[in-house]
Amino acid sequence: MLLGFDIGGTKCAVLIGDKTADDIQILCKESMPTDLPVYDMIEKLFVTAERLLAQFNIGITKVEGIGISCGGPLSSKRGLILSPPNLLGWDNVPIVKMASERFGRPVLLQNDANACAVAEWRYGAGKGYNNLIFLTFGTGMGAGLILNGQLYSGISDLAGEVGHIRLAEMGPVGFGKAGSFEGFCSGGGIAQIGQIKAREMLQVGKSVAYCNSIEELTQLTAKSIAEAAFAGDETALAVYQLCGQYLGKALALFIDMLNPELIILGSIFGRSEELLRPAMMESINQEAYFESIAACKIVPAGLSENVGDMAALSLATMSNQTAFQ
Repeated sequence: MLLGFDIGGTKCAVLIGDKTADDIQILCKESMPTDLPVYDMIEKLFVTAERLLAQFNIGITKVEGIGISCGGPLSSKRGLILSPPNLLGWDNVPIVKMASERFGRPVLLQNDANACAVAEWRYGAGKGYNNLIFLTFGTGMGAGLILNGQLYSGISDLAGEVGHIRLAEMGPVGFGKAGSFEGFCSGGGIAQIGQIKAREMLQVGKSVAYCNSIEELTQLTAKSIAEAAFAGDETALAVYQLCGQYLGKALALFIDMLNPELIILGSIFGRSEELLRPAMMESINQEAYFESIAACKIVPAGLSENVGDMAALSLATMSNQTAFQ
């Protein structure tokens, strides 16, 4: 049996899974909002895990390992969560030590992008590929890199923190930086772009399908803007076109630098591919080397909305390792 914790900026989940020869069966999952101070939240996760194990009559000795997937930056080697921008207050949290002392089982921590890259590589769209990039594209933006058949995490465990890359001098803020990749391409970033474009329209007396007044600007989400875009609202379509344009600019950099076989885009891309792909491909074709473009497929996550769940449980299968190579 496997135990997994998926820790995100908006929600967390506790998972129990059963490993088969070539797959992981998710036996149960309990989600909850990330709405408590850090150590209270961790205690809630641990108590939930204990309750679920008891509910399914699984003794802790039957648990092969524990996987913890969390937004970066973090250090898998030291077992620390290091101040992720979407987890305010989660500063130098010794999550591996806490989990291993509580449950007495081997624990592996990895950032969510690396964990999802492993899950997609082993069980999803990345099966059979040796060189791929996985991009989270959810609450935040991070990358997991599988290079020459191995997860590459970098000398400081910080490889793939691509959300921090600045793509423009000014723009929506993500990862603490205006104009960053995460600013343009994340749930929060899309909401910021939507606010800017809605304000521009409302201030000159034009209507916006996803926002009726200035007072509603702070309530906008990537989902509400996407719904308006799918219904044909021009302002909402412009929001996703701009996001797609900057997504393509970033992917062109990665294609030129790493020459991957495959780029897998998670979360928002899977739900809004038709809104994003045209502008994305236009930017890629303008910026990247044509032979590298031809060699690279760009697809949504094969595990779809289950990728975060499978990520944590995939780590649990490797929890006797102190870190990836």
